[in-house]
Amino acid sequence: MSEDPAEPAGGTAERPDGEAAEHADGATTRLFEEHRGLLFSVAYRMLGTVADAEDAVQDAWLRWASADRSGIQDVKAYLVRVVSNIALDRLRSARAHREAYVGPWLPEPLLTSPDVAEDAELAESVSMALLVVLETLSPLERAVFVLREVFGFPYAEIAEALDRSETSVRQLGTRARKHVEARRPRFAADGRERRAATERFFDAVLGGDINRLMETLAPDVALWTDGGGKVRAARRVIHGADKVGRWLRAVSSSPFGGVEPRDWVVRRVSVNGEPGLLVEGPDGPFTVVTAEVDSAGTVTKVLMVANPDKLRALAEGRRLPM
Repeated sequence: MSEDPAEPAGGTAERPDGEAAEHADGATTRLFEEHRGLLFSVAYRMLGTVADAEDAVQDAWLRWASADRSGIQDVKAYLVRVVSNIALDRLRSARAHREAYVGPWLPEPLLTSPDVAEDAELAESVSMALLVVLETLSPLERAVFVLREVFGFPYAEIAEALDRSETSVRQLGTRARKHVEARRPRFAADGRERRAATERFFDAVLGGDINRLMETLAPDVALWTDGGGKVRAARRVIHGADKVGRWLRAVSSSPFGGVEPRDWVVRRVSVNGEPGLLVEGPDGPFTVVTAEVDSAGTVTKVLMVANPDKLRALAEGRRLPM
């Protein structure tokens, strides 16, 4: 019997085929895990919810694991392209659901490290305020904006990722940027002043002094409350300092979800790169509050997320990878 040239001289291969496959799978997994944080960050900014972003990353992993990787030269670009298209498809299908949502729809908040706030551009790129504005873009505009303005990918790479011409991607990017700039909050130049103004607002809410609270609110302040039809929340955006102030005063002094105010545990946390109030009861978090502050140091928008489906990541202490 002749010797098999595929085998080393003197006997069979020392590593069975199963072990070789296992070794290859380990390398495949390691390459993907190196980029998992980035992929989640892209998907989260495109989709606005943790569960959808996690599903998009999982789908990206399945495609990566089953792909012919021999011709892939830039793993990062390949994986971003895959997760971007998955997120884009999910965003398109989510539109109808969000249009039928009970009350205002807000993004799902995530904890961030306190030092994120020191980087103004990074903090703004993941702020609840920006994510709310991104909801007003078309899915394609949002994808281009996130990849270009947040992560700095070249237009040529974005065009390849989205299977569009570079010219059309540039047009989408310009339109999206103008739209966002027209609607994004005009922050104070000094981030510390903005955070101090937000803390004054929180102190006034917790202190129960309606006059002090009114002093922190801009005349045209808007209050968004997302209960998803599952807990008590305003079904429409509330406008005006008087209405917003009285609504906040009433909510902060009455039971919420069956929990008396005396049993609340209120924590100051960093949420999406900005100060937030996390309110917890015996069963865990039941609302989180963030605020937008203008250059005059007054609150122009209050965002309250109370939908329990959007508080699971906070309850688990999940942090947004940056």
